[in-house]
Amino acid sequence: MGTGMTGPVLVTGADGFIGSHLVETLLEQGREVRALALYNSFGSTGWLETIPKELRGGLQIELGDIRDRSCVVGMAKGASAILHLAALIAIPYSYKAPESYIDTNVTGTLNVLEAARLWETERVVCTSTSEIYGTAQFVPITEEHPVNPQSPYAASKAAADHLALSYEKSFGMPVAILRPFNTYGPRQSARAVIPTIITQLARGAEEIRLGAVSPTRDFTFVRDTAAGFAAAMLADAAIGRVTNIGSGFEISIGETAAAIGRVMGRNVEIISDEERMRPDASEVERLFAGVSVAEDILGWAPAHGGRAGFDKGLEKTIEWFSDPANLARYPEGYQV
Repeated sequence: MGTGMTGPVLVTGADGFIGSHLVETLLEQGREVRALALYNSFGSTGWLETIPKELRGGLQIELGDIRDRSCVVGMAKGASAILHLAALIAIPYSYKAPESYIDTNVTGTLNVLEAARLWETERVVCTSTSEIYGTAQFVPITEEHPVNPQSPYAASKAAADHLALSYEKSFGMPVAILRPFNTYGPRQSARAVIPTIITQLARGAEEIRLGAVSPTRDFTFVRDTAAGFAAAMLADAAIGRVTNIGSGFEISIGETAAAIGRVMGRNVEIISDEERMRPDASEVERLFAGVSVAEDILGWAPAHGGRAGFDKGLEKTIEWFSDPANLARYPEGYQV
C-alpha cells in the first residue's frame, strides 16, 4: 500500500485541536474525510466548524462516541485508513476521573482496532503521547526510551499503545503508532500551558498563573504534527512500530512564558498556582524528542523545528488567540 490509497479516511477525535488540523490537512491534499466528532445535545462539531467552506466538499461529519463499538464499526466501514485521535487528554482531570480515561483511551482504541479487523482496513494510525516516557532518562528521547507513565492519563495511553501493537503481532494488522510530543497552535485548549499564558496576557493580566515552571518540553507546531499523521498513513515502514513526532528542541515552561511575553510586548510575572501543580512524583521534568526515525521512515521533518521555528510557531499562535473572536471562545479562568 502507498500513495494509491483512494478510499475515505476516518479521523476519530476530528472535532478536537489536532484532529481538526489533521482533517484540514487531508482535505487540502484532496482526500475524502469521514470525521467522527463526539455526540452532544447542541449538535456542535467543535473545531470542525472552522474548516474553510471551500474544503468542505470532501468532508463528511458524523456525531458519535468512540466508546460505542457499534458506532465505530459503522463509521469504519469502507474507510481505507483510520487515523485514531479520539482521547481524553487533560492530565489534571485524570487524577479526578481515571476510570473515564480507561473507557475512552483504552476501550475506545480497542473499538477502533476491532472495527479495522472486521473491515480489513488498509492502515490504522493510533495516537500516543510523549507523556508515557515520563521524565527523560536520556536525551534526546528516542523510541527505545523506557516507558514510565507518571499519571493515569499517561498509563491509559501506554496501555492503548501496547494493545495496538499487539494487534499487529497477533492479527497482522497494519497499525502504526505516532507519538507526538507537546503540540501547540491555534485552537488548542486553554488547559494547555501556551494558550494559558497567551489568553491571560491577551486579557491584560499583569501576573500569569502557572504550575511548575522548571520542567522542559519539546513543543511541536500543530501543522507539523498533522503532517506527521498524513505521512504515517502512507509509510509502510511505520507499521508495527512507534514513531516520535517532535521539534528536536527543548525549552522550560518559564522560558516559554518569557518568549511569549516578548512577542506580545509584555513583561511576564509568574505566580505559582497550587491548583495547576501536579503531585511531585507525577511531574514530568524533561521532554526532548529524538525525531530521526520520523525523518528516515516518514520523510517528515518539522517546518517549525528548533528555537527559530518555535518563535515562528508562537507568532502564528499568538496572532490567532489575540483575535477577539477567537479569544471569546475561551471562558476566562477555565483550565481543564
